[in-house]
Amino acid sequence: MSGPESRPGAESVRAAIEGTPARRRVAIGSSVGATIETYDFIGFGTAAALYFNDAFFPSGNPLSGTLLSFATLGVGFAVRPLGGILGGHLGDRIGRKPVLVGSLLVMGIATVLIGALPTYSQVGIWAGILLVAVRVVQGLAFGAEWGGAILMTFEHAPWRKRGLYTGLTQAGFPVGLLLANAAFLISVPLGAQWAWRLPFLLSAILIAVGIVIRLKVEESPAFEELKAEGEVAKNPLLEVLRTDWPNILRAFCLRVTETAGYALSITFVLSYLKSEDLAGRSTTLFALMLAAGLGIIATTLWGALTDRIGRRPVYLLGTAIALAWGVPLFLLLNTGRATAIVLAFIVSYAVCQNSLAGVQGAWFSELFHARTRTSGASLSYQLSAVVSGFTPLIATALFSAAGWIGPALLFSAFGLLGLIATLLTRETWGRAERAEVDALQRSLATPAANPVSS
Repeated sequence: MSGPESRPGAESVRAAIEGTPARRRVAIGSSVGATIETYDFIGFGTAAALYFNDAFFPSGNPLSGTLLSFATLGVGFAVRPLGGILGGHLGDRIGRKPVLVGSLLVMGIATVLIGALPTYSQVGIWAGILLVAVRVVQGLAFGAEWGGAILMTFEHAPWRKRGLYTGLTQAGFPVGLLLANAAFLISVPLGAQWAWRLPFLLSAILIAVGIVIRLKVEESPAFEELKAEGEVAKNPLLEVLRTDWPNILRAFCLRVTETAGYALSITFVLSYLKSEDLAGRSTTLFALMLAAGLGIIATTLWGALTDRIGRRPVYLLGTAIALAWGVPLFLLLNTGRATAIVLAFIVSYAVCQNSLAGVQGAWFSELFHARTRTSGASLSYQLSAVVSGFTPLIATALFSAAGWIGPALLFSAFGLLGLIATLLTRETWGRAERAEVDALQRSLATPAANPVSS
């Protein structure tokens, strides 16, 4: 079976079809953790676009300050593959749960430290250096997070609802985005210093809640089965690179469209609206919060849709829309009208980004075997972060050289890359896979004819 778990043992067929008793608790726990990690990591992007160029870098040249701020943002994305490698290795060697708890704790400590950092006016160049150092720690933790959270959910979920369950976990990201930007919106009246410090300091409360929830989550049944059978990979990274590198490459290209598209249409656009005086901070944050609120529902629904029609059709739709959206996006932004800007954020996020993110949890997991799944999915997922992390920097340079058409065409180019990658990636939950699971489910309903259920 290519889509669902490849050739599960007879004793695990019923559990795979129905899911484990803890499936809902695991999905919610993973989603809560993803919410907190996103609040921490994406909050940095909002602060980089709106505040960090003034707070941590020389103020003589605003464009240079913006470039340095986005470069710092990119550093966190650049080290995410290292976090993915570390988290993937540990997840495949010692289990998914320890990675979930450890990554959340490290991310929380780093985020609170950002809120306490001195500024350029206080310590000069050391402000930027300290910011980069803490951002590196953030990137490592966030890189380790995704694979553990998604795969715990995926491996506890029933076969026919893996898109829904992993979509629910992916929906933790727009929830984190919503909370982060709500914190920044509320903190605007507090003045230049506390407007960016408070959201990071408030993360301490979320981290405490998240750790308690994740400590109560059960380990993945797929990993427990591998451990019981002595099939745990000794070097999962080398194994997946040797045996499954084409899937890593395909998933990387699929992911770039989503994550780099977000970095351009959200992170860069926040700075673009500010620099071109097209909208105030309150307007842009409201637009982003509304898009994130809709994205919570959209991500889950996009994932659920893949359970009905397959992973590839939904991804084809999302990448095709992204390909066509680059120029219309900036035409709407350039009107300077609040309604047009809100619409631009909604389409960019709830449609272009969420239609892809909602699919990735199930599709990427199904592309890899259980013994190397965390390493394979995490590596491909996080490698794309290197591209997306520096996308706002590249978009800023393109805008400086060619005007708004430069970033617009870059966005469409990411859509084209994803569209091609989708056509080259196998369907893992097509009609054949769904029919096979239906047949297994029917066989389980007739105990006398099926020894598996006895």
